[in-house]
Amino acid sequence: MSMMVAIRKETHGLATTARQFAGMLALVFVVFTLVGQPYYVPSGSMKSTLLVGDHLLVSKFSYGFSRHSLPYLPPLPLFSGRIFGREPERGDIVVFKLPRDPSETYVKRLIGLPGDRLQMKNDLLYINDQPVKDVPVGRIKVNTPGFPETAMKVRETLPGGKTINIQDFGPNNELDNTGVYTVPAGYYFMMGDNRDDSIDSRVPMEYGVGFVPAENLVGKAQVIMFSWYPGASLFKPWTWFTKLRPSRFFHGLQ
Repeated sequence: MSMMVAIRKETHGLATTARQFAGMLALVFVVFTLVGQPYYVPSGSMKSTLLVGDHLLVSKFSYGFSRHSLPYLPPLPLFSGRIFGREPERGDIVVFKLPRDPSETYVKRLIGLPGDRLQMKNDLLYINDQPVKDVPVGRIKVNTPGFPETAMKVRETLPGGKTINIQDFGPNNELDNTGVYTVPAGYYFMMGDNRDDSIDSRVPMEYGVGFVPAENLVGKAQVIMFSWYPGASLFKPWTWFTKLRPSRFFHGLQ
């Protein structure tokens, strides 16, 4: 009899543990689906705001929800556009699905709103035919494979008053002079803070980003939660400590 009681207690304990584990999984599912999602920065197109190895917390509810921001739900053929949608603001750091290949996720700065006209002329950004005020604020050493470079750190003041810092290698680069881009209704224009090394909305959708539909927005990047230097690996536990960038932990983004 005592053995049967012990077995019942053990079975009950396992069932309780299983329910607790299932509850934790359900909570993680809800949080990642509706509230926030981690995102790893794989490229340097947003330097020096974001670095390779930064791990971001992306707010889902900032812009409402679309099928692209709810990746863990089954396909919903009747669900298009956004629900509980909120308009993003110029200057937001946005995580979005690449229009030509939604399996790829990008992070850029939102520069152009629907109806805006944008152009690069002689390394200067124009929005609605007005030059964006930019002021050099220092220099940045850039570790480029093969040889070191120095870039200029420039502070831009966007329409509406928001200031951002960009990285610029000077005039006469490929995207320093462009035609005029007119942003269609329901779309946005994205640019990298690393202006001379960013495949963004200045590059046509066929081989770049192009205009980004509102539906493709995943969320707003809010915080750098953790950061590691390149070379850190899950399969090399010692690099979890030797490659840490603690100065970037819990760093809020603007």
